[in-house]
This record gives sequence, structure tokens and C-alpha cells, in this order.
Amino acid sequence: MDTASPGPIETSIRDKLVESLQPTSLFITNDSWQHRHHAPMRAQGGGNGETHFSVQIVSDAFQGKTTMQRHRMVYFALSEELAQGLHSLSLKTKTTDEMQ
Repeated sequence: MDTASPGPIETSIRDKLVESLQPTSLFITNDSWQHRHHAPMRAQGGGNGETHFSVQIVSDAFQGKTTMQRHRMVYFALSEELAQGLHSLSLKTKTTDEMQ
């Protein structure tokens, strides 16, 4: 697994979440290598190496929102990536107050 530099999907995820949710903290982990043996990934020849991500995001845009609403905000921001092969997101969404 090459962790030296993010690929185009990871870069797009970061750019869109920063723009739309203005997070105070954002950690993105590419977990795709752990899923390369799954049937959908094998069908893509192992995928493009950017199909599964874990995202931990802290944003005050989540204030007053349920977990489901927060996740929908992230999915909406990344709708293009999801339509183009991003297969899975594992999300942890918090507000600044929840981190204290």
C-alpha cells in the first residue's frame, strides 16, 4: 500500500468536504487495500485503489443534526465520487463541542 501521496479520489474527498463543511479537523484513511478481494472490486480488476475510505470529520456545520443528517451531508458533498466508483465510506462525524 502506497501512503506517500493521496490519489485523485482522496484529494477530491478532502477538497469537497473542506469546501462544504469547513471542518476544524479532517482525517481521511484509504482502506481500499483491505477490500481488494471483494467481488465488486475483483470485477473492476481490483478497483482503482480508491474505493473504500474512513473519514473522521469535526465540523460545526453538524450542530443540531442527527447522525443520519450528518452522514447525508457528507454523501451529498461526495455524490459525484459515489456515482463514479467510490464504494464505501465509514464516517465519524462530530461537532467541536462533542470533541471536548
